[in-house]
Amino acid sequence: MWFYLALAVLLYFLIRLYRETKIVENLTEKYVFITGCDSGFGNKLAKQLDIQGLHVLAACFTQKGAEELERLTSDRLKTTILDVTSTESVAAATEWVKEHVGNKGLWGLVNNAGIIQPVGPNEWMTKEDFEKVLNVNLLGLIDVTVHMLPLVRKARGRIVNVASILGRLSFYGGGYCPSKYGVEAFSDSLRRELQPFGVKVAIIEPGYFLTSMTNAQYNLDCLDLQWTSTPQEIKDSYGHTYFNNFYKSLKENLNSRCSTNLFLVTDCMEHALTSQHPRTRYSGGWDAQFFFVPLSYLPTALADLILTWSWPKPAQAV
Repeated sequence: MWFYLALAVLLYFLIRLYRETKIVENLTEKYVFITGCDSGFGNKLAKQLDIQGLHVLAACFTQKGAEELERLTSDRLKTTILDVTSTESVAAATEWVKEHVGNKGLWGLVNNAGIIQPVGPNEWMTKEDFEKVLNVNLLGLIDVTVHMLPLVRKARGRIVNVASILGRLSFYGGGYCPSKYGVEAFSDSLRRELQPFGVKVAIIEPGYFLTSMTNAQYNLDCLDLQWTSTPQEIKDSYGHTYFNNFYKSLKENLNSRCSTNLFLVTDCMEHALTSQHPRTRYSGGWDAQFFFVPLSYLPTALADLILTWSWPKPAQAV
């Protein structure tokens, strides 16, 4: 019995592997729109798809980012400026995409734009701190998707939403984890709605990656400002030692535990766009595949123990 069960599992994975090697035809005729291309995953993916011969429509937040990306890529790649928190900017970008794709429609939409800060214990946050992250990571993503959907449906194309492994396990406070949980929920409902139209929706769940030292330092500076503006009563409850240890722990994670190999994520994005049979979810990074994903299936009490065993203790903890 166990032999036949093992054989069935092996056969399943062999068939799956074969299906995933089948590539979409006429890729050089297809258009892909990517948000957040100034740096990080979006920038790397735009260059990667440009090399593959696709028509890349790259949205950057700054003019400087757009000019630098155009300088390093072929004439096929076009850039535009996009602020995903502005519906007017999203609508303008949609019209710009329409002009480029014409009757072909949009084969790929990659919702990559996102921010992480401010982070820290939830009690240190204000409503505005949460809104800042949610407006970019979740509401901006939804706005872009809804505007671009008619173009994607026309091409019977792909939507690739960048969530996070922290959309499975909420590890720290602030708006980042709730926003990524929201991306997961939105993507799941979208996938089921669009299946009859032949549109496929994939979720990318990166682990810990360091996209630039500047962004990492900004996160740390943000945490310092967060502590400074926290009411004194809350400061007394946590204590300055807690803040110092939290700051130190975050810095160590950014400097030593984050991968700099962005291809572990952009290769997943490329596969979701170019494979005839893309996966529903991609876990980008070894930590995501071999630590966080298995951890997410453990009993909650055990997962909590593993995630919090090294956390600092507040001054007034029981």
